Amino acid sequence: MFVRYRWWMRSIMMVGALLVALPAMAQLEVTVTQGVERRFPTAIVPFGWQGQGPTAPFDVAALVQRDLGNSGYFDPMDRRDMVSRPTDSAEINFQDWQIVDVDIVLVGRVIQNGADDYTVRFQLFDVTRAQQLLGFTVNTTGDGMRSTSHQIADMVFEEMIGVRGIFDTRIAYIAEERISPTNRTFRLIVADADGENAATIAESDQPLMSPTFSPDGRRIAYVSFEGNQSAIYVQTLRTGTRQRVSSRAGINGAPAFSPDGRVLALTLSLNDGNLDVYTLDLTNQVLRRITTHAAIDTGPAWSADGRSLYFTSDRAGSPQLYRVDAEPGNRADRVTYEGTYNTDPRVSPDGESIVLIHRNQGRDRVALFTPETRYLNILSQGQLDESPSFAPNGEMIIYATRDGGQGVLAAVSKDGRVQQQIASVGGDVREPVWSPYSRP
Repeated sequence: MFVRYRWWMRSIMMVGALLVALPAMAQLEVTVTQGVERRFPTAIVPFGWQGQGPTAPFDVAALVQRDLGNSGYFDPMDRRDMVSRPTDSAEINFQDWQIVDVDIVLVGRVIQNGADDYTVRFQLFDVTRAQQLLGFTVNTTGDGMRSTSHQIADMVFEEMIGVRGIFDTRIAYIAEERISPTNRTFRLIVADADGENAATIAESDQPLMSPTFSPDGRRIAYVSFEGNQSAIYVQTLRTGTRQRVSSRAGINGAPAFSPDGRVLALTLSLNDGNLDVYTLDLTNQVLRRITTHAAIDTGPAWSADGRSLYFTSDRAGSPQLYRVDAEPGNRADRVTYEGTYNTDPRVSPDGESIVLIHRNQGRDRVALFTPETRYLNILSQGQLDESPSFAPNGEMIIYATRDGGQGVLAAVSKDGRVQQQIASVGGDVREPVWSPYSRP
């Protein structure tokens, strides 16, 4: 019985008013372990400074350089090797940069307008053609310069790669600290996509599980076992206010927001003890049962159009993915047939593919599945990978894995060419989820 239930426990399985600064032990460090074959040789020149004091309050160019380098698509030049340090177009000698084989050069200035009022100007140039590709002016504050730097990196990435960047997004994950063999602390963390600005939004001595962002990125739903009873909470990030939306008898697990943010799909066992997929309208608490089967049905994920749900079931004898209309009374259709173990579905933002966990030669790995063609491509190389989540541009996938007996995070591009290790300074981290793009 334990073997049968182990896979769904991974699928389903604090409090405080405002975001709390996270201890250093849970900070994340991103390392690129594999990039594309030919990266763009890039020069991110230190930005000029016009204001009070000897230096700008934040090194914008350094963060842009780190973002682009960590993407696996750019090869930034070390500052020590730069032939010059121009801060606007008039100061650029393109022949000098051609000699050192740089394809693109980014220059800019930070200008202080007032006590906490800054303007960041930047320009991106194609060195070979001596042509400007981008040029923008951004108003910001001292605290906003980190986000501004990520936004600049996003614009450069989109200009060169043709895909919207994800540097100015966030991730959420669970961190576990073992204080003693019988005493553990669980934290739900929200951080910038590069692991910085980490903040605790929920903390408990009982497990926290299954975080998921609302479509507007302003709320998180998660499972808490505080009081030794599973319950699903929805928490507003800006205020820290949270609402317990499901604490029904038995298991309450695996919440997933609908694309419009009005409905949660979730897994419940209720009084009969059998796990099925339900939907819960958050505006009126109307609960509807979507699957009715003696098998285990769990881990729902919405289609991009919100009309159907993918979920994991062992009704065929082993965990496989199924699809069902998001209305009661419809028959579920099997989706995956390759192998004996496919779980943890998450649908891409464009709705064309599904990331899942596929068992291959006894190893659980991240795979990309295309329902239309039934093509499955294994992306990761771990022993026990789990909890995959698409970035909002659909190009990268973050997931949990193990390294040296410790829970770490990793990311891989949807074509497998770019791979990143996202290690914590200390402690176990798992169950990552990528935020959507922020909305005005």
